[in-house]
Amino acid sequence: MTTKHHAPSTEAPEPVQMHLPDNRMAQSLFGPHNAHLDRIAERLGVYITARGNHVTIKGARARDAKALLDVFYGRLVNGGEVELREIETTLDKVVQSGSDTQLRDALAVAQGYTEFAIKTRKRTINPRTDNQAVYIRTLRSNELVFGLGPAGTGKTFLAVARAVEMLLAGEVERLILSRPAVEAGERLGFLPGDMKEKVDPYLRPLYDALFDTLGADQVEKRLAAGEIEIAPLAFMRGRTLAHAYVILDEAQNTTPVQMKMFLTRLGEGSRMAVTGDLSQIDLPPGQRSGLFDAIETLQDLPGIGMVQFDQHDVVRNRLVGAIVRA
Repeated sequence: MTTKHHAPSTEAPEPVQMHLPDNRMAQSLFGPHNAHLDRIAERLGVYITARGNHVTIKGARARDAKALLDVFYGRLVNGGEVELREIETTLDKVVQSGSDTQLRDALAVAQGYTEFAIKTRKRTINPRTDNQAVYIRTLRSNELVFGLGPAGTGKTFLAVARAVEMLLAGEVERLILSRPAVEAGERLGFLPGDMKEKVDPYLRPLYDALFDTLGADQVEKRLAAGEIEIAPLAFMRGRTLAHAYVILDEAQNTTPVQMKMFLTRLGEGSRMAVTGDLSQIDLPPGQRSGLFDAIETLQDLPGIGMVQFDQHDVVRNRLVGAIVRA
C-alpha cells in the first residue's frame, strides 16, 4: 500500500530512505490511517511514501523528518507508546529550530523522555513535555510533591500512574485517592443515593485515571480488597496513612485547616502527591485556599517538591491550550 502526503515546496536532491524492521511497530509509528505521517509531512513540508515498513521521504527537510521518525521508533522499541499529541509537541520545536544544534536539542528532549517512562499494567506512559518529565522525576525523588497548573496538563493522571507503578512493584501496599467535595454549588446531602453514590461523581476523574492505567477489572478487584481506596477528604480525619501512596486532587478547594489535616496524615513508608489549579477555586468568596497556604508555607522545606505547569503543558485537544492562554 502506498500512502502519499503533502508535496514539498522544494525537492531534496536525493530522497531519504527508511526501513523499519518490525511491521507492528511501523504501523504504530505511522498512526491510525497514517495520521502521524500526514502531520509530519504537513508541518515539515515533505512528501512521504510508505510501502509496508519501508518509507521514502522527499523534500528540503526530509532528513529532519527521518530524524523525528527515528526518535519515535526508538521509543516504540524501548516499550513506549507514540501518540499524535506527542508528535505535535516535538514538531513545534523542530519547526521552530533555526540551526542543527536546536534541532538536535528538540529531538534529544523527545528521546530523553523514555527514561521517565511510567510502566503500568495497561500501558507505558511517557511524559510529553519538559515539565511533565520534571514532574515524574520529582514524584520519584520526594515524599511529598505539589503539582500545580491548569486543566489538561497531566498533573493528576501522572501522579496516579506513578502511584499505580509503585503499587504493582510492591513499593507501597495501597493507594488512597481523595478530593474535597466542593463543586459548582452542589453539596453531598442534596444528591440522591447512599454515601458511595453521593461521593462518586466528585471522584470520577480519579476513577478514570485508574481505569486507564490498571484496567476496570483490576480496579474493581483492588477496591474490593482494600488495596485502592477512593474517598472524599472528610474521610481522612484522624487517620495515619502508612505504606501508602496518597493523592489529593483539586486541592485548591481545601481550606487551610483541611490541608493541614491532610498533610499530617503522612505515615511511615508513604508518598503523597497534592494537585490543584489556583485559577479554579470554588470556595466561598473570601475563603483562603489551603493549597495557596501550603505552597506559601512549605516551598522552602527540603524533601518537598513543587512543579508548576502552564498552558504549554496542556496535552488535551490543542484548543484547550488556547483556551487556557485566553
